[in-house]
Amino acid sequence: MTDPETLSVTIVDGYVDEPAHFGVPPYISTYPRYAAGALVDAGVPHERITYHTIDRLRDEPDYWRDVDEADLLIYLGGMTVPGKYVGGTPAEPDEVRKLAWTANGTSLMGGPVKFGVGDENAGATETERQDLDFDFVAKGDVEAAVYDLVESGLEGFNNRMRDIDEVSRWAREGAFIVDQHPNHPEYLIAELETSRGCAYRCSFCTEPLYGNPSFRPPPTVVGEVDALSDHGVKHFRIGRQADILAYGGDGEAPNPDALRQLYSGIREVAPDLETLHLDNMNPITIVEWPEQSREGIRIIAEHNTPGDTAAFGLESADPVVQEENNLNVTAEECFEAVRIVNEEAGWRPGEDPEDAPTFGDDAPRRLPKLLPGINLLHGLKGEREETYERNRAFLQRVYDEGYMLRRINIRQVMAFDGTDMSDTGAEIANEHKQLFKRYKKQVREEIDNPMLERVAPPGTVLPDVHLEYHQDGKTFGRQLGTYPLLVGIPGERRLGETVDVAIVDHGYRSVTGVPYPLDLNAASMNELTAIPGIGDSTAGDIVVNRPYESVTDADLGTEFDLSRFVTTRPLETAD
Repeated sequence: MTDPETLSVTIVDGYVDEPAHFGVPPYISTYPRYAAGALVDAGVPHERITYHTIDRLRDEPDYWRDVDEADLLIYLGGMTVPGKYVGGTPAEPDEVRKLAWTANGTSLMGGPVKFGVGDENAGATETERQDLDFDFVAKGDVEAAVYDLVESGLEGFNNRMRDIDEVSRWAREGAFIVDQHPNHPEYLIAELETSRGCAYRCSFCTEPLYGNPSFRPPPTVVGEVDALSDHGVKHFRIGRQADILAYGGDGEAPNPDALRQLYSGIREVAPDLETLHLDNMNPITIVEWPEQSREGIRIIAEHNTPGDTAAFGLESADPVVQEENNLNVTAEECFEAVRIVNEEAGWRPGEDPEDAPTFGDDAPRRLPKLLPGINLLHGLKGEREETYERNRAFLQRVYDEGYMLRRINIRQVMAFDGTDMSDTGAEIANEHKQLFKRYKKQVREEIDNPMLERVAPPGTVLPDVHLEYHQDGKTFGRQLGTYPLLVGIPGERRLGETVDVAIVDHGYRSVTGVPYPLDLNAASMNELTAIPGIGDSTAGDIVVNRPYESVTDADLGTEFDLSRFVTTRPLETAD
């Protein structure tokens, strides 16, 4: 019998991406935190629990020693939706096998990897369940398996789901593990779970495999935020749920009182938080319960931080695809939900919420508080060429009628055992790959670019952009939050720093910005020419005629209000 107090445990985070759960850096998912809490609850001391991300093992091979020497190795990972990632690279199957082969102690694998493994983390792929050479695979909740495995002296466990009391306890007790994340504390956002499961049964989605919705009471989520805040976390996303508006209700109808308790409670225990965002919101909820939904959306916009995104799972605007895949919202209903979110939360800090949605020259230069994001999924049953045109027409209508979308997510299906798409697999997605590529390019050029300029016009200020990498003579970074904009800044600046940025130009899903406010007396040529209305000649004149006492002294003669971008630092005088 292994004594928990002497047990050495290594947790390896291979990252997760589920329909209602994200954990690729700078995010940390619930899985490692809950697993750590379960270990502590079972008697394992904090100091005997080691946490590594898969990227840390790649970058610093000496840490593989912790995998080798652990009495218990816990691997957490699995991607059930396809994506592209900047902050980290999810573990590939061969890397996960290497973990199992390296571990001399007992090895346990869990997380959404239990639903299946593909040859790569990409759309239009087939998946199957694989044990990847681990001693144990948690077919239920991995945190419950961790607790029961330690309790049994590493002999085994019964696959089961944890209950509300357990997860509430483990969420608080496992908060300490964030201290060991490579991004801690400045560049780390904690994913928060309010519920699991879904009342609906879309053909492709793994979330219904968790059953009908079950909710954590507001005090338990608030208590988790309190514990994470004590460990230096200032960025939070309420992302682990199929529908934030249904929180605390019957699984379908909104419960504004529960949302008020949740959001106001988080603000009370973490008054200095810097990010409070969400992820999933079901448009059918808004359409079927519009007044309760409006109240819930207003509560969210009152307490959140700007730039928040409510992901809408439209998936397809084609009624044939909707019918064959049991999708729960029509294009017309989704459009109505887009309108309501724009009206209730499309306002910007510094203006009256009654004015929403706002954009254009007179709008304050901050991102709106909360906007919808649209998910479109291709390769579903019944898909045809007309499907692509219907999807594009839906997006065009949103733009033409004066509303805003924060982002449009276009992807191809991954088929998992246990879902209705398992019989069809990736066959349709593979047949339509060329059509998919042409359509995606068209949407990026015709919809994404003008929509992004509407949401974030030139001069919009993005505070605290974290600088992540260099490419083509630019420095790229992002804010922390839900689907943050990728920002390119002229020149190579020091990585790891944060800067405030003013947007000067737009791509399809990214923007160009300059540090805000930009000092005319110190700005580089590249920074100056990035500003609208300043070409090479004007930038050269600015540099030659420096220094300036004020912006007006530069007499630049541009049609743009340059005070949105530049300032002049006080000139130093000799003693």
